[in-house]
Amino acid sequence: MDYSTCMQLKVDPEFPEPRIISHAVAVLERGGVISYPTDTNYGIGCAIYDNDAIDRVLKLKNLGPNHLLSILCPDLADIARYGILENNAYQIMKRHLPGPYTFILRAAPEVPRIFRSERQTVGIRVPDHPVALMMTRIFRKPIVSTSTVINNRICRNGNEINREFGHGLDLILDVGEIEPKDSTVIDLSGPYPVVERQGAGDISGIVV
Repeated sequence: MDYSTCMQLKVDPEFPEPRIISHAVAVLERGGVISYPTDTNYGIGCAIYDNDAIDRVLKLKNLGPNHLLSILCPDLADIARYGILENNAYQIMKRHLPGPYTFILRAAPEVPRIFRSERQTVGIRVPDHPVALMMTRIFRKPIVSTSTVINNRICRNGNEINREFGHGLDLILDVGEIEPKDSTVIDLSGPYPVVERQGAGDISGIVV
């Protein structure tokens, strides 16, 4: 395992310190790769328009160039720039975001090709976590989202992330232990919602 020199910063999970979040945004702006908390687990990401940083994420996770990555957005208004929102999809997402859901939408032209499936769709999240929300709102651009899973085990805290991934990261935003769970993946790219994966989050108001 490579030696880690990654900066690891403790962050208040409920009231994140603006100076720390601003530092994370500055790292993203200059092409850095960071780990950050969400409402389901810790993620690893970078800016979606930085190809070199995306390559670093893929290599860090041992993922192929065709592996689909999701993106984080701060709110519904921002999502509309990257995913095509039909009225039904908009109403569903309005009721359930922020939350532990990954919604699959038809990709808008602004989405880089690496994030699109063969069906020209993209996975988008607005996680219900103060750190992730503040970061995306300040950054104002989507952030890559992939998990901290390694060898079928997910890292639960900043120390584990630093040990396993720190050699390839520029910053870890550490809020302590997160009990990992999957997001619920819902495909809204077709005529009706389809649950691709049942995870955290209520689907009773989405799928009849």
